[in-house]
Amino acid sequence: MMNNLFSIFDPSTNIFNLSLNWCSTFIGLLFIPYSFWFIPNRHFIFWNFILNKLHNEFKILLSTNKINKGSTFIFISLFSFVLFNNFLGLFPYIFTSTSHLTISLSISLSLWMSFMLYGWINNYQHMFIHMIPQGTPSILMPFMVLIETISNIIRPGTLAVRLTANMIAGHLLLTLLSSTGNNMSFYLLFILIFMQILLLILESAVAVIQAYVISILTTLYSSEVN
Repeated sequence: MMNNLFSIFDPSTNIFNLSLNWCSTFIGLLFIPYSFWFIPNRHFIFWNFILNKLHNEFKILLSTNKINKGSTFIFISLFSFVLFNNFLGLFPYIFTSTSHLTISLSISLSLWMSFMLYGWINNYQHMFIHMIPQGTPSILMPFMVLIETISNIIRPGTLAVRLTANMIAGHLLLTLLSSTGNNMSFYLLFILIFMQILLLILESAVAVIQAYVISILTTLYSSEVN
């Protein structure tokens, strides 16, 4: 039962299918019409409104008035990438790449490593100062340095596990509910379908929230090294 349950997250043991499954991470962009990016339809206007809101929020978090739109592009792209893959996994028979630590840890670890290298090379005094909060008693300074160091090291892991765990939890619950419908009466089956619809709406909200959370936290980590 456990093997069958978690098989929905298995890319496949076949090399050909494995490649196609991981290609679902970005292959959906190929099916978006070329005119979508240039003709101002209502979908384009709505998406552009979301991106502008994200840009303004990221600009505030980065704490600078001279920032241009290109400076927040990496975080907006991260939001779009995670959001696209989260929503893609909600469709039947489509592989959910963000439910694997292979994807989420690769994203968080690479970004965190880039921020750390930039901070320690260019702003090493600020990085040392950031380890000891203002007003810390002298006797607690060694412990604060240790705590801040551990907290900093586990950041990419917490980002990756948060995204992966939330995507896995919802998919497992949907699978468990769907597997119990074979032996139900008509009325219970109707209730089950209604519950699955509600859960699917909740999973859609989780897909948006998790993409927003990982992009906001990454922006905060970036602002700490500047």
